[in-house]
Amino acid sequence: MRDVSTNGPIPIVGQAYLRVSKGILDPVTVTSLVIDGGEDCAVFVSIDCEGIYARLVDIVREKTHALRPEIAPEKILLNATHSHTGPGHFNYYESASDAPEDYMPRTDAYPIDSSDEYKAWLSDQIAAMIAEAWDRRGEGGIAYGYGYAVVGHSRRVCYFDDVSLRADADRTNTYAVNGHAVMYGNTNDDQFSHYEAGADHFINILYTFDGAGKLTGAVVNVPCPSQNSEGEWMLSADYWNDVRELIRAKYGDIFILPQCAAAGDLAPRILHYKKAQERRFRLKYGDSNARYNANLTELNARKDIAERIAAAFDEVLSWAKKDIRSEAKVIHQVSVVPLSKYVVTEEDRAAAQEGLALTRAQQFVSTDDPEKDMIYNSKVVSNRKRYLSVLKRYEAQKTEPKFPMEMHVIRIGDIAFATNGFELYMDFQHRIQARSPFEQTFIVQLCGQPGTVGSGYLCTQRALEGRGYSAIVYSIVVSPEGGQELVNETVRQLKELHEDN
Repeated sequence: MRDVSTNGPIPIVGQAYLRVSKGILDPVTVTSLVIDGGEDCAVFVSIDCEGIYARLVDIVREKTHALRPEIAPEKILLNATHSHTGPGHFNYYESASDAPEDYMPRTDAYPIDSSDEYKAWLSDQIAAMIAEAWDRRGEGGIAYGYGYAVVGHSRRVCYFDDVSLRADADRTNTYAVNGHAVMYGNTNDDQFSHYEAGADHFINILYTFDGAGKLTGAVVNVPCPSQNSEGEWMLSADYWNDVRELIRAKYGDIFILPQCAAAGDLAPRILHYKKAQERRFRLKYGDSNARYNANLTELNARKDIAERIAAAFDEVLSWAKKDIRSEAKVIHQVSVVPLSKYVVTEEDRAAAQEGLALTRAQQFVSTDDPEKDMIYNSKVVSNRKRYLSVLKRYEAQKTEPKFPMEMHVIRIGDIAFATNGFELYMDFQHRIQARSPFEQTFIVQLCGQPGTVGSGYLCTQRALEGRGYSAIVYSIVVSPEGGQELVNETVRQLKELHEDN
């Protein structure tokens, strides 16, 4: 593991505007695990960040290959925990287009560290960490199991009426475009009907042991992004920091490698039971957790979540350790899967052109409040980029109807891991796990892709019909049909690996 926090004013990823770090709330880390079965291996890397961008995967693979040429670069996979308080590793000042007027203005009044320089340092740290993990390989064992930990909740709220037809509807917000569904919608509404989907309270865990049978760490796979502290202007690993602290308090300085399972429509946030939650936290924690002068409710929620994950960790370990495997077939298959894109319609194109014209008419501001200026100007650029991405996709789909996604399918004995690059809706995970031939199948979303192209959300047809953020043209690149193609190809490869004896 490496602490990759920085004290400098680094951009923070995870909102529709630019935030700049004002310090460190808790350590941001990267963690690596090498599992080598002799004939094949897998190099897992987890990063406390929102997503993996700007060729970080390629750069890490190149640097690792330079340090340890014997590691096949494609065997290295990076996943993000989806913390919205991680340091940015892509250039926030790159233009929304080739037009000079689209560049967000810089100001000496609000200094910001270079994300490119941070990316260079971050990739050095990750490559060195992988090399260390590789060098420290030794005979050991694994154990695995599943437990229950309530972490994620559906964040798509559905209404009897189409909220876009309401008198107070905001029809200019590209982060909304609501219909019968609204991301984080108000449940205290006469027209509230239901949550679009349920939640997944399974937690999948792979424990690692040294040759003497001592616990050394665990891969902890939870179907929920880590975004309780998503509005902070300080670096944080979010609830994973609290999880690490609790587990290590009992088991010593072991490694915890977090993975976010499919959770594109889930979040660690209760929407309809807020008053009951406030009372729970008030009686359970009092004011003792207000140590960072931050949002007390979210800090308490982080602690509450960590207690549930740690309890599941204990419960699963109590019986999983009865079956420590010192031998296991390891097969790591890497492929590029072509998935059907969401087709940008003429209506989508026209709306994007109109929106782009409106945002291009907005002038950047420069006042005596540089932070407020930065927030406003970055929102302008963010909206321009969203409109431009739709227009570029409209042209590209004429010759490139498929989206190429790098997928890892890994067999480790009787369990398997299957990756994707999206914020994948929960239903797709269940479709894969239900058809998988393995005893347990860990789905890992938000795995970094080669190159610079982002993957976005991958929503269900049900969500697309309801609209709302994460299920609109500005949020998705691959269609629900492409999502089923992902399911079918993942299952096909899982069956192929399972039959390889």
